[in-house]
Amino acid sequence: MEKLVSINIKSDFGFLKKPDTNDPIYLTFNMLHKPSLLGILGAIIGEKGFQKHGEMPEYYKKLKDLKVSIAPLEENGKTYHENGNFSKTIIKYNNTTGLASEEEGGNLMITEQALVAPAFKCWIMLDIENETEAKLYDFLKENKAEYLPYLGKNEFSLWWDNFKEYEYELLSPEGVFQINSLFIKEETVKDGKYNARFRPGVLSMSGSKYMYFERLPVGYIESPLFQYEYKDFAFTNWELKQDYMLPESYPLYKLSNNEIIQLF
Repeated sequence: MEKLVSINIKSDFGFLKKPDTNDPIYLTFNMLHKPSLLGILGAIIGEKGFQKHGEMPEYYKKLKDLKVSIAPLEENGKTYHENGNFSKTIIKYNNTTGLASEEEGGNLMITEQALVAPAFKCWIMLDIENETEAKLYDFLKENKAEYLPYLGKNEFSLWWDNFKEYEYELLSPEGVFQINSLFIKEETVKDGKYNARFRPGVLSMSGSKYMYFERLPVGYIESPLFQYEYKDFAFTNWELKQDYMLPESYPLYKLSNNEIIQLF
């Protein structure tokens, strides 16, 4: 039996390191991505992380087939992002353990970009007949964790709240529609947006319209590379045309609260 649930994840800071950046500055992804979310869920239920080079961790083996959806958080009239983007800051520090640098003195000077007060809404499809997923359902609902979850670094601990369950159905749009989560795109969003014509006597100003794009990891390419697999994502408050085409592998779902999300 499958249950669709959601939680709100919040942290004071976050660092979701881009693997293709290094000297002179480490950069972060702006948006929480699926491999990072799976790591958070794995920590909550006490699954082991990366232990051995060239071997995928236990949490990933058990959770990689979960279907999830992610969005920057908006709740109770408060928006935690600006047009999909989170505030960022630069942190500089020294690693003086002697193990991080081969330079004389063993001191490594690090400059790192960090997210400031990131917050996300995450939807997760769970099969409660699966022992691991049933445990995850219980822990999320009861706000329990075996290990302290964090957003990219040990010092950036996170918390979650507002656990919800939903009824849901597959959606085949029969008119214009708006997606409330990140979605994987294959076609240009600009050409798919719906431009409502101005009607005399009707004032329609529901806030500024925006489109946000980021290439994000969706999983790992396992042996022999052990690198991220990427997809192109979008997040927008524009309505989309009925005929806007989305990847068939990643369908839309309409939830009991009328939200529309894409699970991936």
